Amino acid sequence: MARQDELHITSVQNTRVKGWAALLEKKHRDRSGSFLIEGVHLVQEALAEGAELECIVYDVVRGWPEELAQTADVERVAASRQIMGRCTGTDTPPPVFAVARKRQPDSEALYREGALVVVLDAVQDPGNVGTIIRSADAVGADAVVLGRGCVDLYNPKTVRSTMGSLFHLPVIEGDLLELLPEARNRGARLIGTSLQAQNSCYNQDWKPATWVVMGSESRGLSSEVQALLDDTVRIPMRGGSESLNVAMATTVLLFEAMRQREYNQP
Repeated sequence: MARQDELHITSVQNTRVKGWAALLEKKHRDRSGSFLIEGVHLVQEALAEGAELECIVYDVVRGWPEELAQTADVERVAASRQIMGRCTGTDTPPPVFAVARKRQPDSEALYREGALVVVLDAVQDPGNVGTIIRSADAVGADAVVLGRGCVDLYNPKTVRSTMGSLFHLPVIEGDLLELLPEARNRGARLIGTSLQAQNSCYNQDWKPATWVVMGSESRGLSSEVQALLDDTVRIPMRGGSESLNVAMATTVLLFEAMRQREYNQP
């Protein structure tokens, strides 16, 4: 049951409900500067990292989640199950969602001394992009860059797939034809992958500043981006599989980089 000091909305025709539901579409996210985060865990992560939340909406039948008992001064809204379903992108509505403001990421993180940066060129699958952001977070990478043609960072499926890592490190959307030359000018090496590469990823020196540049599964890296690379590597495989998907391949490279950097192995 909603508290007396909380807003309680029951109609899907409510103006605020229509505004929240509109955030399922990119054009409305771009226009408003807001996006949806769904589920208790993601809301917890957003709060822990100081994300700016406009409001937290919860299923009035299921009640306010115990995990959010210590929530700071963020507006709470109790809503019907129908509203929860209208405003979220899953088949089974979560018990809670929040409306968050987009953050301006720290682009200087790209150029830290010895920075490890993941760069995605036209990777369109939200699950893969979210998983890559999680992997980058797991190894302590400095940032992730999404080039043109990538899925929208704030697509609800992408946000869910990050499992909160979206709030842990800078994720920057930009033009790779501008960012990659700037990175090289500042001393970073630009390394991509290729099935035809002679150099194994385990022979590559990942300790200096490195931008790991990955392309889409269907088309790989664009010719314009490929032309900017310093080198390419391959991931050795002993079995019959021809390739890994982009999220798995990126994860392999990132953990090899962490092994070399953190455990001082050749």
